[in-house]
Amino acid sequence: MSESPYESRSSPRKAPKQARSLVTVSAIVEAAARILEERGHEGFSTNAVAEKAGVSVGSLYQYFPRKDALIGALILRQTMSLVGDAESAADRPTGQEALSALINPCVHLQLERPTLARLLDYEEARLPLDAETEQIKQRFFELTRDTLLRPDMPPQPDIDVAARDVVAIIKGMIDAAGEHGEEDRNGLALRVKRAVIGYLRTASEGS
Repeated sequence: MSESPYESRSSPRKAPKQARSLVTVSAIVEAAARILEERGHEGFSTNAVAEKAGVSVGSLYQYFPRKDALIGALILRQTMSLVGDAESAADRPTGQEALSALINPCVHLQLERPTLARLLDYEEARLPLDAETEQIKQRFFELTRDTLLRPDMPPQPDIDVAARDVVAIIKGMIDAAGEHGEEDRNGLALRVKRAVIGYLRTASEGS
C-alpha cells in the first residue's frame, strides 16, 4: 500500500509517549529548526539534525522516517504556537481588540526567527498539509470569522469570504515584511490592522 501525502509529510513513525521520548522529539525538532536557519535547504539532512540534537540517526528515524517528516513537524509546531496565542482573541471584549490579538502573534512568529519563518513558508507551499495542521489552520480561520462578527466591526456581505480575505491580508503583509527584513513589530502590526480595517470598511460600504 502506498503512503498517503499526509504520512509522507509530517506523521512521525511512532508517537512519543514517555517524558524522555517527548524531550528527545522536542530536541530533534528544534535541531531541525536550527539546521534550517544555519544551512538552509541545501545543508538540511537527517544526519545533520541528529548530530545537532545529540542523538543517533537511528533514534531520529524512530520518529521521523524522512526529511519531509521533520519539516512537517516544524510547520505543525509553528502553527500550534500561533493558534495557541491567537486563542486569546476569543476572550477580548471588542472586535478591535480581538483583531489585534490575531495579528500580534502572526507578527511575532514571523519576525522572531525570520529566516526559519521564510523557509517554512516555502516548505508549507511545497508539501501537502497533514490533517492536524489543517485542523489548526481551520481554527485560526474560525477565530478570524468570530472576530469579524463582533458588533463593533463593519458588517460584511459574506462573512466567510471576508474572513478568508482577512487571513490572506495578514499572511501576505507579514510574509512580505519578513522577506524585507523588517524588525519593527509594533509598526508592522499597526499597518496590518489598518489594512484589514480599511478592507472591512470598504467591503461594508459596497454591500
